[in-house]
Amino acid sequence: MQRFLPATLARDLPASIVVFLVAMPLCMGIAIASGAPPEKGLITGIIGGIVVGLLAGSPLQVSGPAAGLAVIVFELIRDAGIGALGPVLILAGLIQMAAGMLKLGQWFRAISPAVVHGMLAGIGVLIVAGQLHVMLDAKPQAGGLANILTAPAAYLGLFPFNGDAAEAALGIGLLTIATMLVWEWVRPQRLRLVPGALVGVAVATLAATLLSLPVAKVAVPESLWGAIQPPDFATGFGLLEPKLIIMAVAIAFIASAETLLSAAAVDRMHDGVRTNYNKELTAQGVGNLLCGLAGALPMTGVIVRSSANVQAGGATRLSTILHGLWILGAVALLPWLLRAIPMSALAGVLVVTGYRLVSVTHARHLFDRYGALPAAIWAATLITVVATDLLTGVLVGLGLSLIELLPQVRRLRLLVITREKAPGEWEVVLSGSASLVQLPRLAHALESLPPARHVTLRLRSLWFVDHTCAELIGGWLDRRRAQGERVVIDDGDVVRHQELAAKLQFSPG
Repeated sequence: MQRFLPATLARDLPASIVVFLVAMPLCMGIAIASGAPPEKGLITGIIGGIVVGLLAGSPLQVSGPAAGLAVIVFELIRDAGIGALGPVLILAGLIQMAAGMLKLGQWFRAISPAVVHGMLAGIGVLIVAGQLHVMLDAKPQAGGLANILTAPAAYLGLFPFNGDAAEAALGIGLLTIATMLVWEWVRPQRLRLVPGALVGVAVATLAATLLSLPVAKVAVPESLWGAIQPPDFATGFGLLEPKLIIMAVAIAFIASAETLLSAAAVDRMHDGVRTNYNKELTAQGVGNLLCGLAGALPMTGVIVRSSANVQAGGATRLSTILHGLWILGAVALLPWLLRAIPMSALAGVLVVTGYRLVSVTHARHLFDRYGALPAAIWAATLITVVATDLLTGVLVGLGLSLIELLPQVRRLRLLVITREKAPGEWEVVLSGSASLVQLPRLAHALESLPPARHVTLRLRSLWFVDHTCAELIGGWLDRRRAQGERVVIDDGDVVRHQELAAKLQFSPG
């Protein structure tokens, strides 16, 4: 392929196909987990690929429906009906656009990683609990705790087996999960980019078709236009009661945080153009505005599809745009194929996805490097999300994350000096307290430093680093060193140097 196509197209074209294959089952599955028809997720995937891909500030990030918003959308549809989704998303999109234009993008990165990962872990628990019911071709319960509490009885009720539809659906769901896990374990190197979710859904669909199993299938309209449901502008905005306005703010906040943290993670995966966070935030706002006008699901930047894009060799935003075009082509030309997919197969994909969101490894990482408080914030956020709702869980996590700052409340100033000592040699001096309230300025100073042969990071006058800034500095150190630069840490106090080294995970010297 590289012999016949321009260099970037030769990389972007196959990467776009890989991302498309990853995105298709996730777009439909996340829609189902949100309590919406599958085509709503596909429309969001199309808008996220084509429109946001054109406008994005993160060239290799992929946008689309996200598991991180499935729970809050499910609650919105349950309480206010699917007609409320359009107006709420229009308002959420306008909030994101305003935030991007006001250059607030960096502030979303100041959210504690413990809160973000605790939120995602709670969402993972709720997704698994809900999809355990869908794997029986049953509807999820109204709330997360109800799903958790009723799941054991639903599965025990299958015994003794008598070959009914629920057992067939469960068999298809388990087959999907088993195929995904086995494929990811045994797949040859040449096929490493073929996603396990696609293989699992394909095998399950083939099995359900050949055995003529009585399982529920995906319902896709004959025409894509039939799936687009603009809000009723005569009455739709009357739906924006105070509760729904709060829901729009919550969607805008959570979608922005997830998008920008995902963009930061994508930046660590490649050496190309860095993310313009304000431009990315504005692009996401445009995307969510259009999703609201189309009556689709909300979108964020999504790490699974983005990492697939990077691993498949994507070079520019063209790979993201093309993946949106492939989704559009599949919905327009192959609706009959989509209608053959069992609902329980998509539920199986989401059970695996939700399970992987519950990353106990991250909680252990927080505890080992930063101590008990960040790990407790992670756990408290997770438990509150599951026991109450997503917004309450995030607010509890944010409140607890401020406890880390209490001892430093009178000295939260941070001085950041960057200067070129000689051609290709730079010095960065940090003095004061590196806390989440100073993270935007710290991030801007570090990430705007030009490429250099040698960088000295002076920490002699840095008396406090919270775990949010420690993650930022540690990632910056890793990235500079991976690019072949020599980064030296200078701290006069040897004992304190070792403590900072453990917290920032750098090697002394």
